[in-house]
Amino acid sequence: MQELNQQKAIDLLNTIMEFELAGVVRYTHYSLMVTGPYRIPIVDFFKAQASESLLHAQQAGEILTGLDGHPSLKIAPMEETYKHSVKHILEESLAHEKKALSLYKDLLDAVLNASIYLEEFARTMIGQEEMHNLELKKMLRDFS
Repeated sequence: MQELNQQKAIDLLNTIMEFELAGVVRYTHYSLMVTGPYRIPIVDFFKAQASESLLHAQQAGEILTGLDGHPSLKIAPMEETYKHSVKHILEESLAHEKKALSLYKDLLDAVLNASIYLEEFARTMIGQEEMHNLELKKMLRDFS
């Protein structure tokens, strides 16, 4: 096993936490903007995504404070596109989930062979983000 670069892990966990907190705002916004005949199940989906993003932010924050880090009070930058069709919202969600997947892969790379616990956390989150990507791709199929 190699030695954990604790500061790098803390920095990545803070970036993940900021990104997941932005996801809470993003998915809450999307849940408010959905209209049309399929509104209710799509709103429920986005509310669940917002809750899960909050949970992920809390998990990252717990780990980074366990590493003696200080959790950020920021959230990642978000762009308002003013495009609120269900298709646009789902496409933006897919882009967000792809970025989240990338961040968790960065964390895995940083902790590989240095911390089994952090490796397992990163792998679990990568699995969840991959599933979100698949779900969003399936939801977008009707629009292609």
